[in-house]
Amino acid sequence: MHCVQEISENIYWIGGNDRRLERFENLFPLPKGVSYNSSIILDEKTAIIDTVDASIRAQYLENIKYLLKDRELDYLIINHMEPDHCGNIEDLLALYPKLKIVGNKKTFAFFEQFYNKFAPENYYEVKEGDVIDLGENKLKIIGAPMVHWPEVTMTYEETKKILFSADAFGTFGTLNGNIFKDEVDFDEYYSSESRRYYTNIVGKYGLQVQNVIKKLNALEIRMVVPLHGPIWRTEEDIKHLFDLYNKWSTYTPEKSGVVIVYASMYGNTENIVNCIANKLAQRGIKDIRVFDVSKTHPSYIIAETWKYSNLLLAAPTYNTGLYLVMDSFLHELASLNFQNRKVSLLGNHTWATGALTALKNKFANEFKKIEIVGEPLDIKSTLKPEQEEIIDTLTGDIVESLTVS
Repeated sequence: MHCVQEISENIYWIGGNDRRLERFENLFPLPKGVSYNSSIILDEKTAIIDTVDASIRAQYLENIKYLLKDRELDYLIINHMEPDHCGNIEDLLALYPKLKIVGNKKTFAFFEQFYNKFAPENYYEVKEGDVIDLGENKLKIIGAPMVHWPEVTMTYEETKKILFSADAFGTFGTLNGNIFKDEVDFDEYYSSESRRYYTNIVGKYGLQVQNVIKKLNALEIRMVVPLHGPIWRTEEDIKHLFDLYNKWSTYTPEKSGVVIVYASMYGNTENIVNCIANKLAQRGIKDIRVFDVSKTHPSYIIAETWKYSNLLLAAPTYNTGLYLVMDSFLHELASLNFQNRKVSLLGNHTWATGALTALKNKFANEFKKIEIVGEPLDIKSTLKPEQEEIIDTLTGDIVESLTVS
C-alpha cells in the first residue's frame, strides 16, 4: 500500500521511516528511529529529489509507482550520495532506463565507487546556479560542499520557493504521520534530537554551513524539506531554524549554563562533581547538566556542550594517563571543532598524577577559542572537608564567568 503526502501542488513526500535501526551511521543511538525524506514533482517533466535508504526500498518504490502511474521518470536529482539517500538509484534505473541522473562530478565519482552499474549515458552533470526546467517548476542547483560531504548540493524550486536542503536542517526521529513541523510538538519530540543530529553529523563544518547560509539568505524560502525529519513551512519556524543554525555553526552557546562531564571508577570523582553541582545550584545557577561519560553515549553529551556556555570536566588518572572513556570523549569533541566555550578542569589520582596534565595538554593543543575558568584542580583520591575552600573557589570562578558572559 502506498504512503504519500502532498507537500505543495503536484509535489509529494514519498519517504518513509525506520524504527528498527539501532544506530545512525552505526554510531549514534536512535531511540526514536529515523525518517528518510524524498520528494517527487509531477509537472510537464517529472523529477525525484533524492532517494532513501535500502531498508525501506519496497515502500519507496511502491510510492513512486503509485504517483507516476504510466508516466516516465525524467530526472533524479541527487543532492547527497550518502547511502541512506541513494539506496535506490539502481532500482530506479532498472524501472526507468531513460532516467537522467542529475549531479556534479563528485556525485558521479561517488556513484561509481558505491555501485557496480555504471550509467554514464544517464548522467546529467550540473554546476552551481544551473536550472532544470520541469514546466511550471524550476529547480536551481545550490552548491553546499562539506555540509557534510564534498559533493552535496541543495535544490531550490524557484516557483514555490521550496528549499530541498539535503542533510542540513534535519533531525533524528521518525515522522509519525505528521510530516510538517507545525503539526507536531517539536520541542517535546524533536528539539534535542535536532541538536544532537547537527552537532554530531554536521558540527565539524561550521564554516561551510555559514557559507551556505549566506547563499540562502539571498533567497525567498517558504518551505524547507530536509532529508531527515519534519518539513518546515511557516515564516516563523523557518526564521527560528536559521537562527539555530547560525548559532550552532558559529559555535555560539544558546544559553548560559554549565555542563559537567565526569568519569569515576569508584565514586570519588563523582562525589566531587556532585558537590560542585550542589554549590553551583546554591549560588543560583539553574539547568545544570551532569553526565557520567562511562554511561551516556557521547552524542548526547556533545549536543549539550553545544547548547551551554560552560563545561566542567573531571576524570581520574588511569595507567598514568587520562581515564580512557574521557580521553575518547574529548577526541570526539575536538574532531567536531568544539570551540568558543569556557572550560574548567579537575583531575584525580592516587599514586601518580596524569589526568589533569592530559586534560590541560588537550585543551592547549587540540582545541581553539577555549577559555580556562578557574585554577585546574588535582585531587588526591578523595575530597577532604578541609579542601572545601578550593572547591568553593572553583565554583565561584565558574559562577563569575557565567554572570559576565
